[in-house]
Order: sequence, then structure tokens, then C-alpha cells
Amino acid sequence: MNICHLSPYFSSAVEQPAASNRRSGVTSERVVLLVLSVLLAAAVIALGVTLYENTQTKKSLQKLQDEATNLTDETCPRCEDGWEPHGGKCYFFSSVRLSWTQSTTQCKSMRGDLVVINNREEQRFLQSRVIEQMDKSEDMFWIGLTDSQKEGVWLWVDNSRLDPRLTFWRKGEPDNWKGNDSDGQDCVRMGNKGGAMDLQSWFDRSCKSPQKSVCEKPEKA
Repeated sequence: MNICHLSPYFSSAVEQPAASNRRSGVTSERVVLLVLSVLLAAAVIALGVTLYENTQTKKSLQKLQDEATNLTDETCPRCEDGWEPHGGKCYFFSSVRLSWTQSTTQCKSMRGDLVVINNREEQRFLQSRVIEQMDKSEDMFWIGLTDSQKEGVWLWVDNSRLDPRLTFWRKGEPDNWKGNDSDGQDCVRMGNKGGAMDLQSWFDRSCKSPQKSVCEKPEKA
């Protein structure tokens, strides 16, 4: 037999398994890639589900916290009976007419003091509440401001000096009128039944004059 005549067939037989092996290798790679793709997709889906569940859990916890806070506010009032909460403080509007010194004592007996007005918003709140409780124009309320130590030097009951940029004197006030008291008018009351332009509702008055008063103290912690 002539081997030369057989060589083409022999070569073809050798090449066929090699081609088959290459196709098998390509197929295996595709399978691996497919499996990896499926696993990656599953991981992404699982991560998305986890993130969604975490978000929902946080929302639920926040809702429970808000409900707990509201429940605490309802069950634990910030101010005692008769006191009104506003801006982190409690206010008591006394209808008992006393001198300025007696009013200070009354406030202290309730663990407070005559009100110290720190800003326009507080003045606005007090003015609106005082008007509601005034029966007539002279039915005013003591606040914690006096110049009894030195005329013209106005001090609050906490010994802080009155800021001249934050005053609410009625036009023409203070006048230190001595018609009813030779000592003059060294204490301040507030109120304007008909409404006050630019919140100007402070009047100096004899400290001996009986007036209603406004006490304040911090809200409960």
C-alpha cells in the first residue's frame, strides 16, 4: 500500500478531533459566562431587595420614634397646669393684682420669675395673650423690668441690662411721672387693649401700683 495516498485521509482524521476540542472549549466558556451572568444578576437582585427592606425598616423605625415622641408629649406635659408653653418656656398670666415686688415673690413661689423678654417674637406672643385677658385699657401686666436701683438704668430681674435695640416702649414712655408717687415710676407693665403699633406696649409705673403679672420658667426637660 502506498502510504503517500493515505496521508490526506490521515491528516483529515487528525484535524477533526482538534476542531471538536476547540468547539468544546468555546462552548464551555460560554456556559461559564452564562453561569456567572446568572449569579451576578441574582446578586444584584438580592442586593436591591436588601436595600429596599433596609429602607422600609428605617421608615418604620422613624415612624415608631415619632409616635413615641408624640405619646411622650401627650402623657408628659411640658408645663404645669395653668402655665402656657411657648418657645421652650412656660408662662403664667396671673389675674391677681399685686405690687411689682409682691408679683416677683409670687412668681418665685412657683419656681419662676417675672418675665424677661428676649426677642420680638416673644414680645408678640405676650402682647397677643395679654390683650385677650385685658378687661380695660388700664388692665395691664407687670414684666420683670425695673430701674429702681438707678434711675434710667433698666435691668431685668435676672440682672441683665435692657438692650436699647430691643425695647417696646409706648410713645412718650418711660416718663417717670411722679403725680401719684414721689418715688416716680420705676417698674414696667405691658398691655395695649386697642393694639400696639410695632409691638410698642411698655409703660413705666409706680412699683407700688397693684397690677396683674406675667411669670415665666423653662419647660420641663
